[in-house]
Amino acid sequence: MTTDDIRRRFEFSGSFNEIFEAFEHALSRRIEDIDLYRRLFWNPALTPDELRLFGEKLSREFGHLSYDVFMWLASVFEATTASRDNYELAVEYYRKAARSQPHRPEPYIYAADCHDPDLNIPPVSTLITFLKEGTQNVPAPKLLYQRLSRLYDHVGNDEMAAFFRRKGEEGAQSGDVPTEL
Repeated sequence: MTTDDIRRRFEFSGSFNEIFEAFEHALSRRIEDIDLYRRLFWNPALTPDELRLFGEKLSREFGHLSYDVFMWLASVFEATTASRDNYELAVEYYRKAARSQPHRPEPYIYAADCHDPDLNIPPVSTLITFLKEGTQNVPAPKLLYQRLSRLYDHVGNDEMAAFFRRKGEEGAQSGDVPTEL
């Protein structure tokens, strides 16, 4: 099976078995092209559980691709399944991306940006906890402080909103946020 054959199956096949066969073939050939696997992740025939299966196996096989795999899956889940699962899968995969590269701000920022304030999904408390974790790891967490300020504004905690607004304006470094706030 050529790389083009694999690409076509990932993109157009509606059969899990055909897609799985192509996936196994790609792994056996040690193909590390993340763009190829992105086509797999956008295949509308695959269920969230099937996507998770492929993503988890891919990240185990090619650990250096884990961050990209998890970020891509989070964006797919945010776009395609958010209305059914209240963004839980998106946040789960943003968390996995953050664990694989904790110094990167994007997983935290994207997770905060997927918040729907009218429906409170994902829950503000979940996002606040996640972003606070990020402030301990991201070297320049200014954007995380700004997102925290907005989230606290949303829940009506003016004191905490002001605290994080000041942190963002000061350009505070990572690790200087009290975890009990």
